Amino acid sequence: MSERSPETQREPADHRPSAGGTRASGTPARRIPARRPGSTAVVPGRRLDAVPDEAPSGVGTSPGDLVGDLDIIGAPRSVRSSSGAFPDPRGHRRYRIALIGLIILAVAIAGGMLTLDNPMPIGTRGFWLIAEMRATSLVVMAVVALCQAVATITFQTITTNRIITPSIMGFESLYRVIQTGAVYFLGVAGVVALQGTTQFLLQVVAMVGLSVLLYGWLLRGKYANIQVMLLVGIIIGGGMGAVSTFMQRLLTPSEFDVLAARLFGSVTNASFEYLPYAIPLVLIATALIWLNARRLNVIALGRDVCINVGVDHGRQTIYMLVLVSVLMAVSTALVGPMTFFGFLVATLTYQIAGTHDHRLLLPVGALAGFVILAGAYFVMQHVFYAQGVVSIIIEFVGGCVFLAVVMRKGRL
Repeated sequence: MSERSPETQREPADHRPSAGGTRASGTPARRIPARRPGSTAVVPGRRLDAVPDEAPSGVGTSPGDLVGDLDIIGAPRSVRSSSGAFPDPRGHRRYRIALIGLIILAVAIAGGMLTLDNPMPIGTRGFWLIAEMRATSLVVMAVVALCQAVATITFQTITTNRIITPSIMGFESLYRVIQTGAVYFLGVAGVVALQGTTQFLLQVVAMVGLSVLLYGWLLRGKYANIQVMLLVGIIIGGGMGAVSTFMQRLLTPSEFDVLAARLFGSVTNASFEYLPYAIPLVLIATALIWLNARRLNVIALGRDVCINVGVDHGRQTIYMLVLVSVLMAVSTALVGPMTFFGFLVATLTYQIAGTHDHRLLLPVGALAGFVILAGAYFVMQHVFYAQGVVSIIIEFVGGCVFLAVVMRKGRL
């Protein structure tokens, strides 16, 4: 009879554990731990069975059970980050408070400009005539604020750079060349020759045409590059600036004095007859940008991400830049150049909104722009009685903010 292996040999009867937990010889027996529900039995001298795939019936694996287990052992819960426009509910609450605050400020400033220091009694015909004249200025401010805010935020998203502004493409330089050329060739009468609806539309068409030529030339083809487009825009703007400076040096003092008033951005440069043409252009361009806000969110992630998710980066970039050109052309032709106003508005918008979603950034930007522009006019007109220097102060503050941002980031 063959000898069995030690693994398969059974323990002799006198060595088996008794019911009382001791061996037959009286020595204490080793206790076998109780089997948990759902686990396999462990018997000495036998091979372990396969562990069943199903989870033990006494242990919960649902998210609610896991949270309960964490509560029992006192483990800290980790707050899951949201994939929405805000990282947490506190950011959403802050955005709503900021939006409501900007709306209240805008309404208060508009009401103050319409009614404060009105020499006529409230409700009389003279009161409403003065209020109507002031309302025209408020509408112009709202149009300019909307143009500058939407154009700057969109342009910075397309170029993935929060330092530069659309003015880098030469809109203001072209405006200065047109104004200076009119005075240089026609004298003081050149300023009058540029006033009118036809002249306003021609300036808008010239600025948009220049930008479309640049975009079509430098953003299409195999070697399309936004950085090259920006460099070419800077060079063209610098060249036109040199031409306008040369013509200004040849003007008489009286002609230069008349021209200087047109080279600074001012609400008084706008005329009521421009608004029926400017407002539809601005609303259409802004609505088209708003409808493509989700694509702007994707473009902000870079070209590779756009290609991966199926967004035509090149075509969408040119499309957005053309709309930005329309907004900047209308704003510049309406009130004149305002170089750092858009940068100031965009920088404050990013700080106030606290989100990357352009559907939420654009309304805050428009309201912030109106509050800054109208508030500056209100303070300078009713507190310091120096309305003519508003644009200079805005440009000064915007330039200081620009330098502060550049020094903080350490690069352009």
